[in-house]
Amino acid sequence: MPSIQALREKHSHFVNQANDILAKKGDQVWTKDDQTKFDGFMDEADLTKSQIAAYKRNQEESSEANFDDLDQFKKDKSGISDAARAVDIFMRKSFKEQSAEEALLIRNTMSTTTNSEGGYTVQSEVASTFIDALKEFGFMRREASQITTSSGNPLSYPTTDGTAEVGEWIAQNVIATDLDVSFGTVGLNVFKASSKVVTIPIELLQDSMLDIQALVFNRMIQRIGRVSNTGYTVGTGSGQPQGFVGVSSVAKTGATGQTLTIVYDDLIDMLDSLDVAYQENGSRSCWMFNQATRKVLRKLKDTAGRPIWTPSYDAGITGRSADQLLGYDVCLNNDMAVPAANAKSLAFGQFDKYMIRDALDVSLFRFDDSAYMKKGQVGYLGWARTGGNLLDTAAIKLFQHSAT
Repeated sequence: MPSIQALREKHSHFVNQANDILAKKGDQVWTKDDQTKFDGFMDEADLTKSQIAAYKRNQEESSEANFDDLDQFKKDKSGISDAARAVDIFMRKSFKEQSAEEALLIRNTMSTTTNSEGGYTVQSEVASTFIDALKEFGFMRREASQITTSSGNPLSYPTTDGTAEVGEWIAQNVIATDLDVSFGTVGLNVFKASSKVVTIPIELLQDSMLDIQALVFNRMIQRIGRVSNTGYTVGTGSGQPQGFVGVSSVAKTGATGQTLTIVYDDLIDMLDSLDVAYQENGSRSCWMFNQATRKVLRKLKDTAGRPIWTPSYDAGITGRSADQLLGYDVCLNNDMAVPAANAKSLAFGQFDKYMIRDALDVSLFRFDDSAYMKKGQVGYLGWARTGGNLLDTAAIKLFQHSAT
């Protein structure tokens, strides 16, 4: 198997070849041969990028199963706080194994949730570390606005839409007209997300140099981050976040026969459906869709036969995808629907108008009963509370495929 660096270099080669064609042709009308060459390079770049993603996924699964990444969890014990030390003791030792001093430290720094079941609410200092790491995970969190509250109490968040408000010209000595700002509210409640049980071999708990907290939290963050992203995208708002897809309006529905396709004119209509106020004054609007939809969009051409997709190697591989479609950044989100009948597979707009709320109510459970011990393992379960809602429903527009 080629190394990931070799795959990145291969991808870079194909993207550079495609960009070279774009640069040389400029405003010229494309020939059939130009289109064939460009499509060929982009197809190869797509395949290579898929290989890179598969390589990373394989590494992640291998790490999950075999803990191949343990070196990064070796810790420096100097300067560790009481709160972090309490979590470390709680994770390493059962209640019977804890000394009186250790049990007291845990009780003083972690609040009991269900003590008989081995559950505690993590102290805010440690919980904030968990939440901060969670903020860096997931497609939606890269674009949305985020707030953190100390508790998970119900919250109504103020909203306002000023796109219809206009000033006035007035003559000298004429009194200006009043125009009150219209405010509304949306629910920004949090819901409980579970990491499912993370199992750790007992031998690792006995390694005092291993940062068990970081190891377990890393797994929990990945799992909660993934399920949260699904909620922020397509959640129903009942027992889970309200996803933006459910409250955004459909700007364009594909013509009959477009159950799997999107055409150039659809994208133009999508652009013009969004109020110009959301595309000016430094506002960052972007496209959001699934990788399966990207395969469709990458091959679209304008009326002169020129590709409307601009690949970017530097940001697309070494950073986060900054390819552009019709001059606007692309944001990949695999929780968006794949092209299908009636599917809402494409979104365009300002995703920072979506607000994610995290609460510092992070609960941690330890399981060391016979179901785990007979396998030589200890189980850990994390609960975090998070929610989200779109504050301005005019800020994001959707494309929906035809029914037939």
